[in-house]
Amino acid sequence: MKDMPQIKSAIKRVKTQEASRQNNMTQMSSMRTAIKKFKVAAENGADNAQDLFKAATRAIDMANSKGLIHKNKAGRDKSRLSALIK
Repeated sequence: MKDMPQIKSAIKRVKTQEASRQNNMTQMSSMRTAIKKFKVAAENGADNAQDLFKAATRAIDMANSKGLIHKNKAGRDKSRLSALIK
């Protein structure tokens, strides 16, 4: 790890940044997992593909609302997923 800052507010900022990074990584990972699950189900023609589609679009929307992905990427990803379900 880099040298820790000496100023108290900077030390606190380093801690909060690390906490935010962990939360962001968790959110992104769950979004990617939901998308992958849906793609596999759609590919295999599974019965629960519609439910997995809802879960994947919800995960994308949540990542978008938290600012983890750009709104255009969210729209593009949801559009591509909806094309798979047809």
